[in-house]
Amino acid sequence: MLDQSKSPVGDAAQLDFLNALFDKGILVDTGVDGLYGRSGEFEDVLNRFDALVTKHGAADKAEAMRFPPAMSRKTFETSGYLKSFPQLAGTVHSFCGNDHDHTTLLERVATGEDWTKDQQATNVVLTPAACYPLYPVIAKRGPLPVEGRLFDLQSYCFRHEPSQDPARMQLFRMREYVRAGTQEQVLAFRESWLERGQKLMRSLGVPLEIDIANDPFFGRAGRMMKAGQREQGLKFELLIPITSTEKPTACLSFNYHQDHFGQTWGIETADGAVAHTACVGFGLERVTLALFKHHGLDLAKWPKAVTQELWG
Repeated sequence: MLDQSKSPVGDAAQLDFLNALFDKGILVDTGVDGLYGRSGEFEDVLNRFDALVTKHGAADKAEAMRFPPAMSRKTFETSGYLKSFPQLAGTVHSFCGNDHDHTTLLERVATGEDWTKDQQATNVVLTPAACYPLYPVIAKRGPLPVEGRLFDLQSYCFRHEPSQDPARMQLFRMREYVRAGTQEQVLAFRESWLERGQKLMRSLGVPLEIDIANDPFFGRAGRMMKAGQREQGLKFELLIPITSTEKPTACLSFNYHQDHFGQTWGIETADGAVAHTACVGFGLERVTLALFKHHGLDLAKWPKAVTQELWG
């Protein structure tokens, strides 16, 4: 998971950049913090970067899969996400009543009352990370081949953390490569992408640094999990200053899950051992915002080397 805590000292800078993006029409205000429309220019830059990621990963011949921005509630519950990140989860509820209930619902809407309290949870939840729908798919295929497997994913994701930081959207796209195999295979994969990720971003002329990190685990037990994740070096992030130099934003994430998903879903290696997994995640909106921040809001004035890298 990509994570970067909101910085109090960055609030004014966050709002200034957000308003500049609105004024230029690059993002479109919907009246909800963290929920924005995107201009054609924004989408063009994002799609060009996504294509650049594909180019850098092409030699690995990953199996491409694209999941919708929602996933099975059962899969979500089994994943353990609610144990670690209940504050970020988003569920899908729907009206399941009769004609009388419908009349009551409309009356509540008309009078400004809460019309949602009779909504019922569906079998669908919003996808929190692009890789979450993948693991049961891997498990259903049986033991991994000797060389393991590599997957290429992209999905809209949801996390309930409304903010005026434009780099902290509630609905955003995540591109991931996910490696499943032995411990040695997945660690070699992560190490490779730690180098490739830096090379990719340096080609786009943005300042960056790599730092050890942790996910935003919830509650008292979460504090121990954060410490353990850092001590074991399970997560690294590529940070780029967007609205704060003191607290730069995580734009790429390099994660080693150990055998967590292998245990959860019963994923086995070719010799019957529990499989390990790792992933590299690209926050597509965050990288796009970083490019606008460092090269300006007028695409025509971007450095030639950057536009050549993106548009060829």
